[in-house]
Amino acid sequence: MDMGDVSAAVLAGGLATRLGPLASEVPKALVDVGGRPFIEHQLELLRRNGVRRVVLCLGHRGEQIEEHLGDGGSLGLELLYSHDGPRLLGTGGAVRRAAPLLGDVFWVLYGDSYMDIDYGAVLADFLSRPALGIMTVLRNQDRWDRSNAVFRDGRLLRYDKKARTPEMTHIDYGVSLLRREALLRVPPDEPHNIAELYRDLVADGQMRGHEVSRRFYEIGSPEGLEETRSFLSGRARE
Repeated sequence: MDMGDVSAAVLAGGLATRLGPLASEVPKALVDVGGRPFIEHQLELLRRNGVRRVVLCLGHRGEQIEEHLGDGGSLGLELLYSHDGPRLLGTGGAVRRAAPLLGDVFWVLYGDSYMDIDYGAVLADFLSRPALGIMTVLRNQDRWDRSNAVFRDGRLLRYDKKARTPEMTHIDYGVSLLRREALLRVPPDEPHNIAELYRDLVADGQMRGHEVSRRFYEIGSPEGLEETRSFLSGRARE
């Protein structure tokens, strides 16, 4: 299995409430970053890393994203879309809904973050040992957001976004790999957050950790958006 065989699910259904008027007329994924919608930067990053098929899990104003991106041909990708139904089921439910489009092993990525890492190395690590998932983690120490993971001696020992403890020095970076079997733990008709699935997989020893060192950039807040704009504008000038 190589990168071209593994689809990516991008969670791009958020309401963007913290962005206020910056996202009043468009979904967060289409917010302008360096003269282009943010989602284009994220998709190009995936393509550079060998991903060829992306399933966008959409919610708020998702039809605008689909209309803008189409089939993905202009970006060198195959794009598919999974829209929220009449009842919102959260990020975990969104991935479960998209499962028929994803295959047996797939990436799950936060749609409001730019995560420039070696995706091939994460996949190789995942395939080297049996597990239902692998989560990328960054030694964060509450720098860019609240740390939520205990990662020690190469092992992911605990993960919880709600019940944080002082020993949590790492953070869920926003890029994970899952086997389809893991989604059997997501209730089919009840709201479920993907973080709850990750928490339970870690507790059962079925979610390994892969440490990365390069910080992420996010557009979920006005401050984060400005940082991301500055970073990607600098990349464009290189």
